[in-house]
Amino acid sequence: MSTIIFITGGERSGKSSFAQQLALKFTDKPIYLATARVWDNDFAHRIEHHKNERNEQWTTIEEEKKLSRHNLAGKVVVLDCITLWLTNIFADNNFDYEKTLNEAKNEWERLIAQDVTLIVVTNEIGMSLHAQTDSARKFVELQGRINQYIADMAKDAYLMVSGISMKIKYSPHPLPFSQ
Repeated sequence: MSTIIFITGGERSGKSSFAQQLALKFTDKPIYLATARVWDNDFAHRIEHHKNERNEQWTTIEEEKKLSRHNLAGKVVVLDCITLWLTNIFADNNFDYEKTLNEAKNEWERLIAQDVTLIVVTNEIGMSLHAQTDSARKFVELQGRINQYIADMAKDAYLMVSGISMKIKYSPHPLPFSQ
């Protein structure tokens, strides 16, 4: 059975750095499962920035959608991030809400069937302005549903605000780094 640690918050709230710190408390050879698709030069720059934050301890796997195709059993994995992974699926499904929701849930179930420690990074996008377009509103709802789905399975959950982590869900059996 997989162990899931859920980290959510706004953009640039410190989620990825916090996730990496947690991973290094479990192992000195973590996996970074990156889901970003290079949409434009800005994304290419952001991806390069994230790569430069990690040293040779890290093994990076770049995977836009099929997370379960990689054998991660027995590993500690930072999955960064659910929002970009979901964006890729949503775009490839021509912004079809139901098709994307089903595909994402099915892929998630295949991934967690592996015995893996997953430190999951996601964005909390429903706390901001009301989305202006129909597809954007669908995505906000989709992101919220998937976040709830994953958070429900998580042993621990953290909310990041301005680089500060707040533990919002506690496992009944503390993880090795919990105090």
